Amino acid sequence: MQIKERNKFLIMAALFLGCFYMPVEMLPFRNPVFEAIALVRWYAREHVALCLVPAFFIAGAVSVFVSKASVVKYFGAKANKVLAYSVASVSGTILAVCSCTVLPLFSGIYKRGAGIGPATAFLYSGPAINVLAIIMTARILGWELGIARALGAIVFSIVIGLLMHIIFIKDDRVKEEEIGLFEEEKSTHTRSLKHEILYFASMVAFLVFANFSAPENSGNGVWTVVYKLKWYLAGGSLLATLLMVWKWFNREEVSDWGKATWSFAKHIMPLLLAGVLFAGLLLGRPGQEGIIPTSIISNAVGGNSISANFFASIVGAFMYFATLTEIPILQGLLGAGMGKGPALALLLAGPVLSLPNMLVIRGVLGTRKTVVYVSLVVVMATITGIFFGSMIS
Repeated sequence: MQIKERNKFLIMAALFLGCFYMPVEMLPFRNPVFEAIALVRWYAREHVALCLVPAFFIAGAVSVFVSKASVVKYFGAKANKVLAYSVASVSGTILAVCSCTVLPLFSGIYKRGAGIGPATAFLYSGPAINVLAIIMTARILGWELGIARALGAIVFSIVIGLLMHIIFIKDDRVKEEEIGLFEEEKSTHTRSLKHEILYFASMVAFLVFANFSAPENSGNGVWTVVYKLKWYLAGGSLLATLLMVWKWFNREEVSDWGKATWSFAKHIMPLLLAGVLFAGLLLGRPGQEGIIPTSIISNAVGGNSISANFFASIVGAFMYFATLTEIPILQGLLGAGMGKGPALALLLAGPVLSLPNMLVIRGVLGTRKTVVYVSLVVVMATITGIFFGSMIS
């Protein structure tokens, strides 16, 4: 790593450690500034080391070891739509990541040649189709919301992906032309496809198990057993990854992988932390208030009007929700009079968007595509909430 890059890494590491060990309990005030600082510390502790860092390494591996020709073939503008959108739309059932952790993975496949349709379908489905979150939604908020959330998330990922493909199909074609004739890159390694699959599977397994959430109630179900064994499974996955790298990769490949990983980290992390800080300032942490009082939010989402559903979608789009935190927040809002239509609208927009998330997406897609993507999520969530609220009223 060059001296300039090393200095950037040291500065970023120092900022992260400062956020991680920030003594917020010692601050003598409680106001939106405090909430913003506290949210940044919580984010550094809960979502950087075990969520974002593994995601950066996976994204770096995709950019180095997965050929552009392969990505274009299966996820490009001219790829088989059934295969591309089927894979992209169910990825959330495997990854179960939040709206920020999915960003390095999305950036990796998009920059490697994926069309904007499959890429945004993956971007939406990653945090939206979380099996545990859907189960908890059904148990805590009611089976109607649980089923509507599951169906809505799958349909949204496909529809939004297809609409983004249709709207920006000319850009996709230009992108494919810039990639070239899609000739397979010459490779010096001797790894088989089986080795590559095992290597990526072990990294994804670590990301999944290290962030495996506790079940709603303790018991002897499969979810509880996996949760009790999560660190053994995560440790085994990490050890397997390290052994594979040591046995199958040469020094140059490991160096290229590290450089690609660092490239994603240095471009994405500052935007995420800045976005989390600003989101905390505006909306506070779950259960706490920022500049915008929660009473205003709860009063604005009662009933099933267009304004209530639209407001719920907008608040969900800008507020940061870690995986599963949207459920207790909605439980409180429903108890305060929130309509079930707006509740679904927030469930379909909130976990997949946030202010930090938007800042990074803009850096990858540009302003125009980001505005269209966010608008599609908000408008579709609003319409779905109105329809759902009318249906169950």
